[in-house]
Amino acid sequence: MFNLSHHTATALRSLQRLAAGMATAAPRIGDTKVQMSLLEPGKYINYQRIEDNLAVVRGRLNRPLTLSEKILYGHLDDPHNQDINRGVSYLKLRPDRVACQDATAQMALLQFMSAGMPTTAVPTTVHCDHLIEAQIGGAKDLARAIEINKEVYDFLATATAKYGIGFWKPGSGIIHQIILENYAFPGGLMIGTDSHTPNAGGLGMVACGVGGADAVDVMADLPWELKCPKVIGVNLTGKISGWTTPKDVILKVAGILTVKGGTGAIVEYHGPGVESLSCTGMATICNMGAEIGATTSLFPFNHRMVSYLNATKRGEIASYAKKFEHNLQPDEGCEYDQNIEINLSELEPHINGPFTPDLATPISKFAAEAKKNNWPDELKVALIGSCTNSSYEDMSRSASIAKEAASHGLEVKSQFTITPGSEQVRATIERDGQIKAFEDVGGLVLANACGPCIGQWDRRDVKKGEANSIITSYNRNFTGRNDANPATHAFVASPDIVTAFAFAGKLSFNPLTDNLVGSDGKPFKFSGPTGNELPPKGYDPGQDTFQPPPEDRASVNVAVDPKSDRLQLLEPFTPWDGKTPKDMPVLIKVKGKCTTDHISAGGPWLKYRGHLQNISQNCLIGAINSANGEANKVHNQLTNEWAGVPQVAQYYRDHGIKWVVVGDHNYGEGSSREHAALEPRYLGGLAIITRSFARIHETNLKKQGMLALTFVDPADYDKVQPDDKVDIVGLESFAPGKNLTAVAHHPDGKTDEFALAHSYNEGQIEWFKAGSALNLMAAKAKANKGH
Repeated sequence: MFNLSHHTATALRSLQRLAAGMATAAPRIGDTKVQMSLLEPGKYINYQRIEDNLAVVRGRLNRPLTLSEKILYGHLDDPHNQDINRGVSYLKLRPDRVACQDATAQMALLQFMSAGMPTTAVPTTVHCDHLIEAQIGGAKDLARAIEINKEVYDFLATATAKYGIGFWKPGSGIIHQIILENYAFPGGLMIGTDSHTPNAGGLGMVACGVGGADAVDVMADLPWELKCPKVIGVNLTGKISGWTTPKDVILKVAGILTVKGGTGAIVEYHGPGVESLSCTGMATICNMGAEIGATTSLFPFNHRMVSYLNATKRGEIASYAKKFEHNLQPDEGCEYDQNIEINLSELEPHINGPFTPDLATPISKFAAEAKKNNWPDELKVALIGSCTNSSYEDMSRSASIAKEAASHGLEVKSQFTITPGSEQVRATIERDGQIKAFEDVGGLVLANACGPCIGQWDRRDVKKGEANSIITSYNRNFTGRNDANPATHAFVASPDIVTAFAFAGKLSFNPLTDNLVGSDGKPFKFSGPTGNELPPKGYDPGQDTFQPPPEDRASVNVAVDPKSDRLQLLEPFTPWDGKTPKDMPVLIKVKGKCTTDHISAGGPWLKYRGHLQNISQNCLIGAINSANGEANKVHNQLTNEWAGVPQVAQYYRDHGIKWVVVGDHNYGEGSSREHAALEPRYLGGLAIITRSFARIHETNLKKQGMLALTFVDPADYDKVQPDDKVDIVGLESFAPGKNLTAVAHHPDGKTDEFALAHSYNEGQIEWFKAGSALNLMAAKAKANKGH
């Protein structure tokens, strides 16, 4: 023992007290309270949770982390015990917020109402952007939509008020632009019931598109389950300039990765080239990442995000993020599962399409490709805007091209439409003269909504079946996507290229090298687009279109008319009967690409998104039947007649017969719409068997209690005949990682047997047995009340 003098001991105790005081006084990131949004008082950014979770995860993994890993693992429900293995584990996460667009919100809210909770567990918003049809112009189209959709809008307005949800009225703008302007923040985790939710990655947020059932889980205070994504790193070098735009980055990446190359992965952009991209430009890249099947896409926090946050009156968030910047960047030395290099200084403008968003062609080669493939050279319509490219920067650059053309006395040769992304963007570009520049050359400004991008377009300049070309600054160009005409060749490019093409009126034009002839008969070449990243005079908010939830919600009644043909309360699906399913007819063996547009068409069908019985009449009507090469014509194995897919499915269901669908690669790519899973379930389907699935659709099928199965050997797809009856063996011992077996009984009496893989975990198997995830949730809630 050491003997300390009284003075020494007293001094030591003082030092210890001082040290302890300093330790407790050390500032924590969570000591600062910053609101997630100016519209949600009392809801704060939780950087402390990320800090605390990562302290645990770093100790467990003992390796550098990518940015997306930091944000995802920072939102783990149980960081101590969560299994973390990229591409293998199922993460249980706690998102910061939920966003729904009006077409998908109907079903999500109908499901949430079944959960019996008084309010959502996390901040949630609903955005009215999908139900406004483009026809004659913004104001008139909006007025018509409000009248036609009054019943749906009333339901959404009352349901959001009842359950404490923010409601953005028709005319507010497109969900992803509203999110970027008001709700996205660096380091956040958000899920949204739209596949282009990743748009918020432009503000450093992990934002993932999901089906409505996933959204309901989070709204009901359950963790969100996500297969731990792999991470694809895209290293950007050089500097973007001239005609090349951020859109060309993702058009190039889509060409490299294809429509399924990002499946199961987050695409994480990094490198010195990031500094030359605006915040809204980064959002464009993340938005269209949905077209490569990526879980989401993401950029590291930087000064361009700070500028955008300041411009949208969120300087406090920008300052807070600066203090947390160490967790808003990837760790040095972190490893990606795949690496892609793009030199922005060498990147050409690209045009992708037709019929698929990953057919990427540099503009220098595009005219030759168009000629070689016999794509119609005359350009009928050029369309700019959408959730992908409707920022102030996009609009101001396109307006500079329009002004230059006007200075040479030109008007557009093609039809030219402009879709502002939000009321704030519309009001600002009206004030600053861009709208006038578009209208002066013959442009038509549409409502602040999705419009032609999702098929809400009353197009009348060509007949259905007439081959023609259009070019858009949208994200998706599947067959019939924009105008329901399967002969329309739709191409995707930057707003700059689209606008320039509108003046040439043909695909064989290259604005970087080719001349146009002015009204004076003299040739001229576009000098190149210019524009402001952010409005120099600040944003004009325009009309106030936001409805916050009322203080008193108890007296609010949710409007659902029992006689409605647009809204229908849900009935629970039947649980699995515990028996081996046998002799299930193949409803349809799908040949080739089958997106969610093929499984549950948009356009005129959008009005039935809240009525499962009615919308189920579009189930798989766009899928091509391998038996005859036709859409919506399948063989009823009981009656021996040919009829539409929904009619045959319904016949089987009404006669107590389960059925299966057989599909090809990347089945269910495209939109997050869970109706593509709800409809086959409602019509009596038991299993979808494919070569491979798109991520969101596979999850949606699981949530609704269907079997989403894949051929262990993709060649076994060829063994199944369209008139087979199928047994699925092994469900009595259904377990993670354990294959099932299919027995295909052919019409000639022979059989083929093959292995089927699945990605179900224990919890998802319980969804199947209960009949759906919602059934399981309701059963647990009932059991808890009983206790």
